[in-house]
Amino acid sequence: MTTRRRRRIRAWALGLLPLLALALLAVALRERGSSAGAQASSDRPGPVLLVAGYGGSTGALERLAQQLRGSGRTVVVVPPVGDNTGDLRAQAQALDRAVRAQLAAGAPSVDLVGYSAGGVVVRLWAADLDGAAVARRVVTLGSPHHGTDVAGLAAGLLAGACPTACRQLAPGSEVLAGLPEAVPGPRWTSIWTADDQTVTPPVSARLEGAVDIELQQVCPDERVSHAGLPTDPLAVALVRLALDGPAPAAAPTPDRCAALRASGSGAVSS
Repeated sequence: MTTRRRRRIRAWALGLLPLLALALLAVALRERGSSAGAQASSDRPGPVLLVAGYGGSTGALERLAQQLRGSGRTVVVVPPVGDNTGDLRAQAQALDRAVRAQLAAGAPSVDLVGYSAGGVVVRLWAADLDGAAVARRVVTLGSPHHGTDVAGLAAGLLAGACPTACRQLAPGSEVLAGLPEAVPGPRWTSIWTADDQTVTPPVSARLEGAVDIELQQVCPDERVSHAGLPTDPLAVALVRLALDGPAPAAAPTPDRCAALRASGSGAVSS
């Protein structure tokens, strides 16, 4: 083979490499987009993952899990990371591992219910770990989306007794400020109580882009604290409503109060 011919072949090969790389990249992007789109657009309900709040107690969530299972749903209570007082971003990574395990096992989609600080963890997962691409519906229950003055007071006066998650839940914290205000991806519903003395002010639970449901707007005589939310009949019925069937476009009107309470109390076990 002559030197001129070798040079010609070499030049041809070098010119082909960028085209080959672009073709491979296009295939990879198309496959990735197709997979993400199939998961994000799925109308088939998969398992419901329940995410605990600050302190990591799952007792109330286990009862909520039983109630949701009674309506035919598969429910997984995500194990807390220690006592859930550590970095909320680490908790979001643990949630991501739990979600990916469900998807790898064949789940067509996932629904999320984040209680208290668990709702902030779900937002971190959705925004930072591509969770918005695989979630079908998300419900937050008494979540301090804009922080809570209780954490702000503890961080300012009792810094040594305010762990990482406590400081991150203070209004204006770096973690909260870094979250997009408008939630991305699936249908979001935020359920909260005006009687909340843990999330202060209670309106911190409002979330742009979500269906916002204050319990007292539905049942004006509703009296439930932060700790009572996961087992309150009205809250249980609203969680079901948000997860199953056509997702509500707005908070139910007071004329539905009695029916919703009856629906929720039918699943509550003592």
